[in-house]
Amino acid sequence: MTTVLQDTANAAAEFSSDELLAECKARANIYRLLAGTFLEEPTADYLNAIRSPEVTASLREMGVAFGEDFTGEPLEKLQDTLACEYAVLFVVAGGCPAVESIRLTGRYQQQPYFEVREFYQRAGFQVSDSRFAVFDDQLGVELTFLAEMLDRAADALALGDQDGYERVTKEIKRFWVLHPGKWVRGYASLLVRASEHSFYREMAKLLANFADWEIDLLGLKVDDVDGGKLKVPKAEIEYEFDPDEPVCNACEKGDDDQEEGFQKIDISLIQSRLKES
Repeated sequence: MTTVLQDTANAAAEFSSDELLAECKARANIYRLLAGTFLEEPTADYLNAIRSPEVTASLREMGVAFGEDFTGEPLEKLQDTLACEYAVLFVVAGGCPAVESIRLTGRYQQQPYFEVREFYQRAGFQVSDSRFAVFDDQLGVELTFLAEMLDRAADALALGDQDGYERVTKEIKRFWVLHPGKWVRGYASLLVRASEHSFYREMAKLLANFADWEIDLLGLKVDDVDGGKLKVPKAEIEYEFDPDEPVCNACEKGDDDQEEGFQKIDISLIQSRLKES
C-alpha cells in the first residue's frame, strides 16, 4: 500500500523500470484490498489487516475515513455486523449484487459473464472454488484478475522484459474498457448511498476514486454505463446458459413460462434504504 501513486497519475516524466515495478505492485495491493471487500463477507484476518496502523494510515491518506462503527467495535461484534451488512447489500433478496451482468443487463449470467470468463481463460486464469461460489463477472473476481495481471507486469519488468510489460499493460487497458470501466464507478456511487455501515460506504468511495485514477493513468476513455441506477431495465436475453453447453428439450431452463420468476431481481431492501436517506 502506498500513496505515492496519487502524485504520479499526471506526471510527465519518464519512469525507470524500478519505479514502474513499484507502481505495479502498489496498484495490485489496492486492487486486492478492494477485492477482499466485495468477494465475501470480511474475515477476522482481513479486518485485522485493515485496522492495522500501517494500513489505516495509508487508507486515511487516500481519503478513507471509517467511522466509530468500524474503528471502535470489538472484532467479533464487528465481524458479525459486517457479515449482516454484506448479506443485505450483495447476497439476500432485496440487495444490489456486485455482478456486471446484473448491473448492465438486469439479469445474471449474460454476455459480460461469458466474455470475462473467456478473457480469463485467454490469460491463463480460471475462477477457482473458495468459501462461496461466485460469478466470473463478480466485482471482486474482476479486481483480483487485474491484480494478478499487474503482478505479471511487475514480473516482466523485474526480468527486463519491456515488451512483456507492454503486452500485459495493453490487456489490462482492454479489460478495463470492456468490463469494469463500464460499471464500477456508477455501482460504487450506488453503494455509497445504500450502505449503512461506514466500512462499505468508505470502501465504495475508495473504489470510485481508484477507478477514476486508474482510467486516467491508463489514458482510457470509457463511459460509465451503470450510472449508479437502482433499477436496471432487463435487457433482451443474450445468454441464459453457456452457448457451448449441450441443450435438450427435457429441461425447463429458458422456458418462457419460467422466465419472469427466474429473472426477477429484488431490490426492495436497498430501495427502502435510499428512500429513508
